[in-house]
Amino acid sequence: MHRPPKACHFWPVAAAVFLTDCATKAVAVHDLTPAQVPHPIVGDVLRFTLSYNRGSAMSLVEGPLATGLLSLAALVALVTLWIWYRRGGASAGIQITALALLWGGAAGNLWNRLWSTRGVVDFIDVGVGSFRFWIFNFADAAITVGALLLALVVSRQPSRHGCS
Repeated sequence: MHRPPKACHFWPVAAAVFLTDCATKAVAVHDLTPAQVPHPIVGDVLRFTLSYNRGSAMSLVEGPLATGLLSLAALVALVTLWIWYRRGGASAGIQITALALLWGGAAGNLWNRLWSTRGVVDFIDVGVGSFRFWIFNFADAAITVGALLLALVVSRQPSRHGCS
């Protein structure tokens, strides 16, 4: 069975993101317990602080329906990304990398959300003193990089509507 070049690029990237996310979350739970105790890595700028997020990024969606709604949204995102990947060209370019980063990150957070009763594991804590960014995980970082790459690719594509 012949695989198109984009499959030889997409799936290894998506699988690497998913597996790295799952592994780093497992290590965080094992080595950083109890939760909410900072472990300095690079002074106060980078710390590992175990946290469980039952809601969405930045806690925008919370409450009793959050897990179901966020899981459904992740499934819709995975299907949408899959369709976008399938409809894309045959080359393994930046767009395929971006889609793979997004897919692997969404799959990692969905997997964690479905199998953890405490919520999605977050542990990367960046900031200075009391000025901290939200605590996040490897999947969140992959999703952010993938979204930025995809925005860059889409912004550089010629308009299909003839308008500029």
